[in-house]
Amino acid sequence: MKYVSTRKGLEATGAESVFRGLAPDGGLYVPSSMPRLDLSRCADFGACEDAVTAALFDDIPLAVRNEATARLLSRFPAGDPVPLVEKDGLHMLELFHGRTGAFKDVALSMLPVFMRHAAGGRRVLILTATSGDTGSAAMQGFAGVEGTEIIVFFPASGTSKIQRLQMTTPSDANVHAVAIEGNFDDAQSAVKRIFADPAINALAASKGITLSSANSINTGRLVPQIAYYAHACARLGGECDIVVPSGNFGNILAAYCAKKMGAPVGRLVCASNINDVLARFVKTGVYDPGEKFTVTNSPSMDIRKSSNVERLLWMLNDGDCEEVSRLMADLAAKGRYELKAEAKERLFADFEGAVATPGETLAEMRRMRAAAGYTVDPHTAVATFAAKKLGYPRRGVPCVVAATATPYKFPETCMEAFGEDVLDDPPPAFVNLESLPVAQKKTVGIDGIDEAVKELF
Repeated sequence: MKYVSTRKGLEATGAESVFRGLAPDGGLYVPSSMPRLDLSRCADFGACEDAVTAALFDDIPLAVRNEATARLLSRFPAGDPVPLVEKDGLHMLELFHGRTGAFKDVALSMLPVFMRHAAGGRRVLILTATSGDTGSAAMQGFAGVEGTEIIVFFPASGTSKIQRLQMTTPSDANVHAVAIEGNFDDAQSAVKRIFADPAINALAASKGITLSSANSINTGRLVPQIAYYAHACARLGGECDIVVPSGNFGNILAAYCAKKMGAPVGRLVCASNINDVLARFVKTGVYDPGEKFTVTNSPSMDIRKSSNVERLLWMLNDGDCEEVSRLMADLAAKGRYELKAEAKERLFADFEGAVATPGETLAEMRRMRAAAGYTVDPHTAVATFAAKKLGYPRRGVPCVVAATATPYKFPETCMEAFGEDVLDDPPPAFVNLESLPVAQKKTVGIDGIDEAVKELF
């Protein structure tokens, strides 16, 4: 399987796409084609991961792929790593049973294995921007992995207390977390700029270091996520609609890729909080981040500039790199872009969107608990609210909701929603978190991100 960059069609192997993270032209790597998936292998989650990685990372040796799957399964409950449970007429795909309680744990259990193979003994410094969950999952995933070092940039305000502790208490020598006086968009823009900076890359190379990423811009994040959607369809025995609370668009893009690979995925619903750029985009075909950024009670979705949409643009335009480049140039120059008519038709054929305000999110958390005895985190509540608002399930087709985080990551919001402490059985990794010493204490302004990276060279 060859990978190509979205802007100039630069080719790479699967391993090279993992190692580089961002393509040299500033775009993202995408599979040059979407091979058919052997759905008969997808009823078992581990076998489904093996099938997906065999199809999309066929240049990575079988032993490495098997190691990555084994590492993933060792970090999730053995009986059922990603449970699918029916609550209030919706099928909740619980993706939060990993070490940090968020769906990012799935891919970030596998990515370090792929990265170590792709690096081939070279030293790698992994730059990661996070709105809350990616950072802790990446630090857990790469902690102690030989030949790698990781630095995570997270907003100094806006994350939950648990999210901050998960990033600031790890003390492994190769993991670093830095708070920034800014938001996720600021961090992501800085990381992308550093990747494209010849001087910084030359300085890193002079020290024997290659820069890469653990964000969802990396194919090693995207590919493993495809499997749990194919697995959900296989378990339900046929077509299902899928609702995903989305911030950087990587998770819902994985569901779209599963559909492109033959999984019987019907409609895809992009659920947004009031930073509703994505919900508006899938409704109108116009991507317009605007100037307004709001800190909400679903902080992992507090994003206005979603990187993975660029991959969708490439797919909607039949791999037309010139059109993708035009759209991205419009975003840089005009602050917005609009799809052509044919691309809009394709977008609308598969996607729709809905929005939940912070107040609606709290009310939905209460409703789900009253209706089904099921406590959801605020991000999952945005998704269940969107599903119900749009009338799912419908057409007699099951509706799968991506339950992307455990409520134990957001005790403050749960307390606000329920007026009492309803979180009485924390996951083992959460039990002693608040008693651990804080090891990561650095805070920088946005203009200090470059120096924080160079300090690790």
